Order: sequence, then structure tokens, then C-alpha cells
Amino acid sequence: MSKFSTLTQLLRFMLPYRRYWIGAMIALLFTASITLAIGQGVRLVIDNGFVAGSVSQLNQSILLLVAMAVLMACGTFIRFYLVSWLGERVTADIRQAVFDNVIRLHPSFFETNRSGEIMSRLTTDTTLLQSIIGSSFSMALRSVVTTSGALLMLFVTNIKLSLIIVAGVPLILLPILIFGRKVRKLARQSQDSIADVGSYAGEAIQQIKTVQSYTQEAHESRAFSVEVDSAFRVAQNRIRQRALLMAMVILLVFGALSGMLWVGGYDVINGTMSAGELGAFVFYALIVAMGVGTMSEVYGELQRAVGATERLMELLDAESDIKPPEGSTLVTKASHSDAQVTTQEVIPTAATLPAELSLSHVYFNYPSRPDQPALEDFSLTFKEGAITALVGPSGAGKSTVFELLLRFYDPQQGQVRFASQDLRRFNPWELRQQIALVSQQPALFTANVIDNIRYGRADATEEEVIAAAKAAYAHEFIERLPQGYHSDLGEQGVRLSGGQKQRIAIARAILNDRRILLLDEATSALDTESEHNVQLALDTLMQGRTTVIIAHRLSTILHADQIVVMEQGRVVGTGTHESLLQSSDLYARLAQLQFKHDAQTQIEPV
Repeated sequence: MSKFSTLTQLLRFMLPYRRYWIGAMIALLFTASITLAIGQGVRLVIDNGFVAGSVSQLNQSILLLVAMAVLMACGTFIRFYLVSWLGERVTADIRQAVFDNVIRLHPSFFETNRSGEIMSRLTTDTTLLQSIIGSSFSMALRSVVTTSGALLMLFVTNIKLSLIIVAGVPLILLPILIFGRKVRKLARQSQDSIADVGSYAGEAIQQIKTVQSYTQEAHESRAFSVEVDSAFRVAQNRIRQRALLMAMVILLVFGALSGMLWVGGYDVINGTMSAGELGAFVFYALIVAMGVGTMSEVYGELQRAVGATERLMELLDAESDIKPPEGSTLVTKASHSDAQVTTQEVIPTAATLPAELSLSHVYFNYPSRPDQPALEDFSLTFKEGAITALVGPSGAGKSTVFELLLRFYDPQQGQVRFASQDLRRFNPWELRQQIALVSQQPALFTANVIDNIRYGRADATEEEVIAAAKAAYAHEFIERLPQGYHSDLGEQGVRLSGGQKQRIAIARAILNDRRILLLDEATSALDTESEHNVQLALDTLMQGRTTVIIAHRLSTILHADQIVVMEQGRVVGTGTHESLLQSSDLYARLAQLQFKHDAQTQIEPV
């Protein structure tokens, strides 16, 4: 992405607030004009006050300078407030836009992009951008305007001395351009290295119990030190380049000033130039010097802003592989009597179709593992209102089936259908409105119990939340929490046991009240008594719904209408528990390992 296109995208976020920009620019031009006028005030103080020896004219000149200072202070207040407001507002808009896009991206995007790095871009990069838009960018604009005006006033005051100053400008700009490119590249590397540091630290902290249980604190500390030192070395190189840039600019600027003062001093001594004119000229020359110095310093910050913006725009421009159809209708054209007749095939919404799912000759590889098939020639139908259980060893592809049913991924070959329609013909949001998921590792948020259960249906009342918790046999332990349903659960529900988390997730699915249930080891984290209670709740919940269950504990799926045995991404057996004991060696082996007695023994469902 070129620097121009990056800044163009950034400008897109600034355009809606053009009134504020115009106000800031007016205030900037006003303060710049006052600053330049002060130079003439300095000339009057010297020529009419000091040199002429007139106290009254000195007083008038001083009062004029004070009035200019008051006006400049007012203009500076307005400019600083408007530009700072814009920095905060534009950054907030960018942060929101990036998050809105990221939250809709396909899951495989997060297989190749670490969450810690994404968070770094949303926080560190946007904070940097806010600082630069609200401060550095304003300083750069102010320096450009005042320096340009001061250069003009230099020529008005004395052309000969101005040529000395102008001759040094190319020498000053050259290092800015040369070092600026290096700073930009290093700024991008610096932001990436900071993201790596944050990502590593976040992962270690999230897995703190594992780190401490394996006594790997020292190892993690050493590994984190490597990441920190790497980020420091990149930052050190960036700082060195910026320091060299600033030093060279200062040397060249004050070298030009010294030459100008030498020539101007001779002119004052020879009487060809007044002391006031030289004073005003020095004032304008100092403005030029400070302006160029500020621009050389800010230029490095602006390069960092370009690097940060590039990283943010990469997230903003990322497109999801799972896209809704272009329209809700399919349009075909047919010729009849030399006239074009348009016909439309209206696709029914998912809510009006039977809650039946099917996979037909599906071949699927995860994008991050393109050479490792997850499903091969996989065909299966989940009938409306029926309970289908998927069993098999780890890696058989059971969870992959769920991923495809939820359209987190699309198969490379074959079709996944809702009723008779390919899932690609539905908006993913509309499709997922028909499905409730309870995963093997329930996801809880840093919020209280009510908010976590209500995540299944945002408009649910507190009474409905409590009813769902009771149905999931979670009410009793929730009541024992310090603030009951208003108890905060901590990050990822860390204050609950595995079984309690599972029942909160089941309560969320009960409140969700969808036509299709996907239960991924929904009772895996429960003790025997809780499993029995939750199984009763699930039995009630599953009535009249299309249910797909992934289970290793066969005791929980003996009541299923259909049990599907999977191995290496293929269906290797289907039937009831009794029939599979006879027809499937794999199922019989799994049953024998679990039930610890003869595979032919009749076992009553729990």
C-alpha cells in the first residue's frame, strides 16, 4: 500500500467532520498571521522605541505586542481544542470501523492472524494515530503555514539575506527525505514488534495456570525477554535515525542563521539596514528555523502514523471468505417473441424452510492445513425433529461438521444444504439465527451471570433468564454466588468450575430457543449428578427440534434417532446403538472401552 493511498483512506474518516477542520484551519491561519505580525512589532519596538529613544512609542509598541499575544492565545486555544477533538473522534471512528469488520471475518482469518496482534492494532496503533492527528499533525500544519509566511516576510524585509536562508533549504530538506523513508520502514517494524510483545504476554497470562502448573515461569520470562529486546532493538534503530535527522537539521539551520547574521551585521554597521529590520529579520529567520526543526521532528511521527494506518487499513480492508449472496432473488432472462422477459426465482428465508440439514459429497480442508483432509466424500442428512449423534475418535471430523453447518467455512467440493437450499444462498447471519450451539469449551464473557445467559437473546427479561437457568439446573449454584445473578464471572468465566460454565452455556442455549441444536460434548464437564440433571433438561429442550450431538460418552446418546460413526473424515457406520454394536467394529470397541462389559449387554439410557 503506497503512502498516498494510506493517507487517502485516512482522509476518508476525516471528511465527515469538515466543519471542525475548517474551523481549525481558520484558527491556524489567524494565529499564524498574528505570529508573523509580531515580527513587525519587534521592529517597531527596536526602531521607534530603543533606537529613537521615545518612551511613548515604546509603550505603544509594547501594548501592541501584548494585544497580539492575547489574540494568538485565543486562536491557539480554538485550534488546539478543535484539532484534539478531531484526533479523538477520527480515531474512535477508525477503531469502531476496524472492529466492525474484524468481528465479521471468517474464522480461518484468525488461524493466520493472532488475536494479540489484532488487539495491538486496535489499541496501540489507534492510540498512536490519535496522538499524531491531535498533536503532531497540528504542529506540522502550523509549522508549514508559519514557515511559509516567515519566508515571505524575509523577502519583504531583506532580499539579500533571504537568499542566504533559501539557499540552505534544499540542504535541510534532503536529510528529511532520506531519513524519513528509513524512519517510516522502521516505524512499521516497531509497531509489529510491539504487537508481538503484547500477543506473547497475553497468551502467557491467559494460560497462567498451565504455565505455573508446569513451573515454566522462568522459561516464559526468558522468552518474553527475547521479544522485549527485539522490540527495543527495532525502536533503538528508529530513534537513532530520528536523532540523526534532527541533529543534521539543527546543524544546517543554525549554520544558515549564523551566515545570515554575519552578513546582516555588516549591513547594520555600514548603515544599509536598520537595527529594527535586522531584529525583525532574525525573528522571522528563527520562526523558519523552528518551523523546519519542528517539521523534521514531526515528519518522523507522521511516518509512524503512516505505518500505524497501514496496519489498521489492512484489517479494515480484509474481506471475509464467507459472504452473503449478492441479492435475495435470482434473476434469469429468457427470449420470447423477440422481447426480453425477466423472471425471478425467490429464495425462501431460512425461517420458513424445514429445519433439515444435509451434507452431500463434501470435501473439506482447513485453509491453514491445505494438505490434510478434514472431510472426504462426506454425505449425511440431519432430519427435521430428529436427534443425530456423531461419534468417533479424535480427529474424525465431528467438530468440522459443526463448522460447516454454521457456515464458518465453505467446502472445497460438495454442498451443505439447509432444507433443499445451498447454504451459500443464505445470509450467514440469517442462517445462524436458526441454530443454537453449546460447545465443548463454553465461552463466557467478562460480565455477570445475567448478561452471559442473556447473550442467547438480548431482549430476554430477568424472569426468562432465571427460568432458563432453572431448566439448565444452574439456578441453585447461581443463587449461592456472592451477588447471585449479578455476580461477575471474571475473564472467560474464571470464577466458575468447568461444570458450572457448561450449565451457564446450556441455559444460554435454552434461552436462545432455536429450531436446530448443535451440542458439542454438552455434558463433558459435568459430574454424574449434574450430568443426569442437565441431560433431563436437554431431553426437554430437544423435543421437536433438529438436534446434532457430538459425544464421546455414549451413555448420553443412546436415545438418539440416528448414531453416525466417523473415522478420518468419513462415515463408516450409521444406525441405532444396538445395530451398530453388531455392524460397526469401531463403535463396538468404543462401547466396550466405555461401558466396561460385554458389548452385547443392554444398557438403559440415563
